[in-house]
Amino acid sequence: MTQRYDLILVGAGLANGLIAWRLAQLRPELSLLVLEAGGDPGGNHTWSFQASDLSSTELAWIEPLIGARWAGYEVRFPGRSRHFDSAYCSIFSPRFAEVIGESLGPSLRTNCRLSSLGPDWVLLEDGTRIEARAVIDGRGAAPSPDIALGYQAFLGQEVRLGEPHGLKRPILMDATVSQGEGYRFVYVLPFAEDRLLIEDTHYIDDDRVDSHQLRAHISAYADSQGWAVAEVLREEQGVLPITLAGDFAAFWRAAKGQPRSGLRAGLFHATTGYSLPHAVRLADQIATTQSLNAAELYRLIMQHAEQDWRRQGFFRLLNRMLFLAGRPQDRWQVMQRFYGLSAGLIQRFYAGRLTMPDKLRILTGKPPVPLLAAARAAISVTPQQIRIRE
Repeated sequence: MTQRYDLILVGAGLANGLIAWRLAQLRPELSLLVLEAGGDPGGNHTWSFQASDLSSTELAWIEPLIGARWAGYEVRFPGRSRHFDSAYCSIFSPRFAEVIGESLGPSLRTNCRLSSLGPDWVLLEDGTRIEARAVIDGRGAAPSPDIALGYQAFLGQEVRLGEPHGLKRPILMDATVSQGEGYRFVYVLPFAEDRLLIEDTHYIDDDRVDSHQLRAHISAYADSQGWAVAEVLREEQGVLPITLAGDFAAFWRAAKGQPRSGLRAGLFHATTGYSLPHAVRLADQIATTQSLNAAELYRLIMQHAEQDWRRQGFFRLLNRMLFLAGRPQDRWQVMQRFYGLSAGLIQRFYAGRLTMPDKLRILTGKPPVPLLAAARAAISVTPQQIRIRE
C-alpha cells in the first residue's frame, strides 16, 4: 500500500527544518514527513544573524533555537577597526536537531536516502514509493548554468583554550591577516571565557577548499592572538554561494515544477551568504498558505524567490565589483571602505533593506578598485558575460 502525506520535505537542513517546525506549530492537522540522508537534522553548522534582520514576531518564534546572543560585534581591517552596537545571534545544530526532532517525532526519518523524487512523490533507495500533495526539495545548493557565482569557503574550529581569551563580543571580520587569492578574514565567536569558534573564511572564484591550509591558518591566528588551544572540540566547513549575475527565470524553469527551499531555491543574502532570515520568512509564508498542492507551492516559492532576486540586484552589483573589478588579493580594500559607512546603513545592508540614499552613498566617492574595471564589472549582468571575462 502506498504511503501518502500532505507534505514531504526532502532534506532536514535549516530551511526545511524551519518549515516543518513552523507547520507543526501552526498547522498540526497536516501530515508531514521529513526525510534526511544524514544522521541528524541540521548537520554540523552554526547559523548566525543580526537580530535586526528579523521582525519581533519572527524573533519570538525562533527564540527557542537561539544558543548565543551578543550585544554587538567588531570588525578589524589594516586601516580601520570598529565596534557596532547591533545584537548578533547564533543557532547551533545540536540544539536545532533537538528542537526539530522533538517537534516532529516519527515524522522525521534520518539516514534515509532517496533514489529520485518528483513534485508529489519520492522513491527511496529500498524501492519504497511515498506520495504527497507536494514535495519540497531542500537538499542545498545545486550547480546551475543560469547563475554565475563566486564562493565563500570556510573552515571553523570550536576550541577550548588554556586561559580566558578576553573577548566580549564576536569579531565578524578580522581582515588584518595575510590575504592571497581572494578576500580572506577570520571570524570569531566567543561562547565562554575559554571557548571560541575560530573560522577562516575566503571569498574566492571557485569552490575548492584546502582544509589543511585553513586549519593551519586557524592555528596561526590563535597563536597571533596569544591564545593557547588546549583542545579542538569540533570542526565545521562549507562553501556558500555568492551571486554575481543570472537568469533567475531560467533557473526556476529548470526545476520543472519541483518546489524548492533554502539555497536550492536561491534564497540567501547574495553578498554575505546568510540564509537564516530567508528561511524564517519562507517558513512563515508556507505555514500561512492554505493550499499546499505541488503546483501552488511551486508557484508560491518561485514568486517569493523572484521577488527576493529583484530586491537583491544591487547586492549582485556589489559582488561583481568585489570579484571582477580588482586583483583578488586587494578585495579587502572594498570591505574596509564599506565598514567606514554609517552603522545604520551597515545594519540595513545585512538585513537586505538598503534605501536608495544608502545605495548612492555606497557608490559615492573614489572606488577602491580601478574605475574602468568597476564599470566593466557593473555591466556584466549575465553568466555568459562573466564567463567570457574569466
